[in-house]
Amino acid sequence: MTEPVFDHDRLDVDRLAIESVALSFKLAKELNGCHRDARDQWLRAAQSIPLNIAEGNGKRSLGDRSRFLDIARGSTLECVAIQDILVATNGLDDKSHADLKRLLYRIVSMLTRLIARSDTVAEPPGEYNAGVEYEHRDAEYKYDEDGKPEPGDATEDGSRGCWSACTSSTRPR
Repeated sequence: MTEPVFDHDRLDVDRLAIESVALSFKLAKELNGCHRDARDQWLRAAQSIPLNIAEGNGKRSLGDRSRFLDIARGSTLECVAIQDILVATNGLDDKSHADLKRLLYRIVSMLTRLIARSDTVAEPPGEYNAGVEYEHRDAEYKYDEDGKPEPGDATEDGSRGCWSACTSSTRPR
């Protein structure tokens, strides 16, 4: 039996997000002491990326999808900021930081494009009849002193159009 494939499994950005989580966990094993809080926040933010990609990709409305992808993008940027802090405080070496930062940059770029695609509403290209003139007729009605319409031509069935059914509150003055 083959393993089921979900929609988010087909996204390259999801694969990269999982890769970044694995690398973050590998690097975080060395962190302790004063770096413990940054490590915990880093791992939560790293996990948030693929989780929000998966949840957002499962949404049916484009607005909901964009919102979750935007959260994933924010979590990616949060990971970068935490890594910058860890480098500044000697918790993470420069090479590991540079490798993971390149990966996170790709994720941000991909998410930004996915969000932009979800936020635009498009219609299929088509020919518009820009040169076609449409006739517009303004109907003018005359009213007597009491605001009642003057008698007009009767229709074939003898009625005088909609005016017989109008009330005084709907008639223009």
